[in-house]
Amino acid sequence: MGKVYIVGLGMTKFSKPRNPETPDYPELAKEAILKALDDCKVAVAEIQQAYVGYVYGDSTCGQRAVYEVAMLGIPIFNVNNNCATGATALYLAKEAVESGKSDCILALGFEKMDPGSLTHKFQDRTYPLDKHLKILQENSGVHKAATSIQLFNAAGLEHMQKYGTRIEHFAKIAQKNHKHSVNNPYSQFQDEYSLQEVLNSKNIFGMLTKLQCCPTSDGAAAVIVASEKFVEQHNLKDKAVEIVGMEMATDLPSTFSEKSCIKLVGYDMTKLAANRLFEKANRKRSDVQVIELHDCFSVNELLTYEALGLCEPGKAGELIERGDNTYGGKYVVNPSGGLISKGHPLGATGIAQCIELCWQLRGEAGKRQVDGTTLALQHNLGLGGAVMVALYALGFSNKDGNSKKSLNLNEYLTARSAESQKRRKTVSSKL
Repeated sequence: MGKVYIVGLGMTKFSKPRNPETPDYPELAKEAILKALDDCKVAVAEIQQAYVGYVYGDSTCGQRAVYEVAMLGIPIFNVNNNCATGATALYLAKEAVESGKSDCILALGFEKMDPGSLTHKFQDRTYPLDKHLKILQENSGVHKAATSIQLFNAAGLEHMQKYGTRIEHFAKIAQKNHKHSVNNPYSQFQDEYSLQEVLNSKNIFGMLTKLQCCPTSDGAAAVIVASEKFVEQHNLKDKAVEIVGMEMATDLPSTFSEKSCIKLVGYDMTKLAANRLFEKANRKRSDVQVIELHDCFSVNELLTYEALGLCEPGKAGELIERGDNTYGGKYVVNPSGGLISKGHPLGATGIAQCIELCWQLRGEAGKRQVDGTTLALQHNLGLGGAVMVALYALGFSNKDGNSKKSLNLNEYLTARSAESQKRRKTVSSKL
């Protein structure tokens, strides 16, 4: 089993669905693919397979998307695994390279979505979340709202009742992610909000407000996955980020048998996948500096801190209060802005998370850069269920990472504010 590397990165800016300026999915995919190829200077003819993830579309949209760049006659596999679709496509590409069957593979994810909350598309067959809804009905009842927000709202309330977590803890996560997104040009939203603005924004359901919920989005992301031999032959060592490990897990009996809404939204499968990953990779949580995790709602980010083992059960609130989820803390979580602010085109999300972490490891994240990054963690969740966790590390060079000390959040915001004032003065003088 050979080592596997990410060598090419490309993505589009995420945007609101039905934006008249956003092209259709083949053009979105084309932009992402060409950027990834250009990033590593690999010719499209060298791609031997493609794994393409999307949730909403017809059965061979993957082929149509790749055909926009080239028709190579290669195997193209379409992947659908709910919100974990992008990471699943990457996982399959990694497995194919690791096995020695291919040396260069494209992993692509994209989505063209309807505005508003996700809905149940097929009314004439079993709903994949029917077991989840049965437990939700027993615990708190089912209401006229999207299934996902009902489940996460119930999980958040359970955590509050069990551990004394406060609504402000969830809101602080959203506030953090919106702040982080300001310096991400690919983010759907790039606005800062105060804690009070997060709490007072439009109520969507239960305790969750608009600024604590990820939006639906259009967008695409692509990476080139390569073998060690390919990296060496093409002189790509300076671009290579190693996939240290990837683990996928699905729901366990405890998801339903324990009648817990926290378990319903993926806690146990996340914990299982993370434990497998760190054990097989022989790494510790404390080795990680940067994390991109699935904050579809602020509640899920908090629950995932505990499921990944970043803190003890019930201690996520304390982690937040210490600032151990942002610049200057123990971990920097969702420097991209996360799903809440960057956006969530379902098929693209998992690959976009990978791209952000690769940029961080390469030292190419611009004003979002977390200096000294040598190990990064990804978490991508799909209800119904599938969870993917991955570890990425520097490839062949710069093993010690950037030795600069990262700013704490206040220093980071102060520096950015000073830069903004300087730009305004420059513009004023020109006028």
